[in-house]
Formats: sequence, structure tokens, C-alpha cells
Amino acid sequence: MLRLRDIMTKDVLTVTPETLIREAMELFGRNHVSGAPVISGGKIAGVVSGTDLMTLASSLSGVPTERDITDDGDLYAEESVERDVEDGREAVGAYFNEMWDDAGADVSDRAATVDTPEWNFLEEHDVSEVMTRAPLATLPSDAAVDTAAELMKEKKVHRVLVVDGDELVGIVTAMDVTKAAADHRLDRR
Repeated sequence: MLRLRDIMTKDVLTVTPETLIREAMELFGRNHVSGAPVISGGKIAGVVSGTDLMTLASSLSGVPTERDITDDGDLYAEESVERDVEDGREAVGAYFNEMWDDAGADVSDRAATVDTPEWNFLEEHDVSEVMTRAPLATLPSDAAVDTAAELMKEKKVHRVLVVDGDELVGIVTAMDVTKAAADHRLDRR
């Protein structure tokens, strides 16, 4: 029977409760992970996921942005927006963007640039504000892979922390279980 120690990642990416949300988002993106254990004082304090980070980021109020208005007309004048769309100067969605007071600059440009005001707000919050605390989804390294799959299903999580005693020795994600199944490494029931 396949055990967690056979499929777990041993070199686990971790963060601390003091890790800024912005740093955690950059770390997850750079390492192509969707979550990480939170370690404090050498002990597991919790888990933080990309969903936790996005939930906080989406709950923050938007920041005012400046919009370069080249038309002398009213920003909300329907005919002005229609004319800009026809001229190819404005995206079709611009009409709807102008209904929100913070839509200002092009959203994709704002998201791609980490020195914008949106990112500054993320520096005011840290992982401790969004992480999941006990009870955590943990199993020993000798647990069967199907036990981890059942635990993920039951707790509706995407990762199980692999612990031997109080020590974090690895992590098993839903993708690890999927790969093991696709490689026909799981025993049939």
C-alpha cells in the first residue's frame, strides 16, 4: 500500500504568521504552489492558502486611481464612451468600468505592476489574519494515501501536513494524490 512518505514533498515551502500578504502571494506565484504551512517558533501554527489570500485581497476596499481623460466631455456621457469604442481608443468593457469609481486605470496593467496602490494595501496585512488554525489536516508519514484523500474530502482542503510527532516532515497535496492515481500507484480496493 502506498504511504504518504512515498509521495510527499519533503522540502516544504513555509511562511510565518508575520509574512506580509503581498510577500506570500509573490512566494506562492514564484513557486507555483497554492498554499503553505505557517510555522512559528519551530512549530506548526496553521496553514494559509491562495484562497485565503484572495479572500482578504478581495475584501479590501479599492483605492482611488487616476484616469487620463483626453476627452473634454463628461466621463460618464454615454455618447463619449460609444465614440471612443468606435474609434478603437476604448475597450468595449470601458462603459461598464466607468460605473465603478475605482476602475480608473487598466486593470491588467494595475495587476501586473507591483508598485501600485493596490499592492501597498497588501503590505498592511499579514498571514496571521487569514491563516487556518487548529484543527489542521495532519497525518503521519506512514498513513496510507487513500486516508489522506478521505481527509481532504472530509475537511474540504487541498493539502495534508505530514507530521511525525510534532515535526513537519512533508506535505501531500491533492495533485500528489492525483499523480499517484494517474500513475496507477494506488492499490485497488
